[in-house]
Amino acid sequence: MSLAPVRRARRLPRRLLQLYVGLAVYGASSAFVVRAGLGLDPWDVFHQGIAERTGWSIGTVSVAVGALVLLLWVPLRQRPGLGTVSNVFAVGLTMDATLAVLPDVHGAVPQAALLTAGIVLNGVATGLYIAARLGPGPRDGLMTGLHRRTGRSLRLVRTGMELTVLAAGVLLGGTAGVGTVAYALAIGPLSQLFLRVFALPEEAKAPEPARAPEPARAPEPDRALEPARAAAPARAADLARG
Repeated sequence: MSLAPVRRARRLPRRLLQLYVGLAVYGASSAFVVRAGLGLDPWDVFHQGIAERTGWSIGTVSVAVGALVLLLWVPLRQRPGLGTVSNVFAVGLTMDATLAVLPDVHGAVPQAALLTAGIVLNGVATGLYIAARLGPGPRDGLMTGLHRRTGRSLRLVRTGMELTVLAAGVLLGGTAGVGTVAYALAIGPLSQLFLRVFALPEEAKAPEPARAPEPARAPEPDRALEPARAAAPARAADLARG
């Protein structure tokens, strides 16, 4: 009987903890970047632009956009997981909650420090919730779905999506700046690093049964000496005759 389902069930509490801690930290770190005021990541530029036009909070817009993006999964035949649905709501709600208590900062040094903290924590959060393996976020699922349907590379699809929402966000009044560039350059390496840090341990393979030692074999006679041994009596007889 395989023990793999038992091992997965034992890891479920850790996976759930990683998922929800990661989503909460993601929303909070996104709020840090907003308060830094030096430019947001492309999707939040888009969210902020819509918020400026509608009067909604940026977190509410994030939830609404996430839900609409999730609907785009249907024609792409993508299947959401618990992490996908949780991502739609948890990130936006946590972002609004953090913005409600986090004051604005002023001055280059405090702004740079808050931006740096936000980007690093965003990488930590990405590693946490993706490593939980409970479903990708709606935007990541859209990327992989478009990759499968169009045959284009993931890099090309991701770049096209990011540039599209960034341009739309700027036109709507979202904030792009040095923070946008810093986020784009740093989030990939940070995510890769923290994915390794928070990766779940692989299922251990069952050890192979030990083999019984083979019995020692008696050494075979040296066949090269057999003709000489067979000829020895004959020679002795010849010498006796002589």
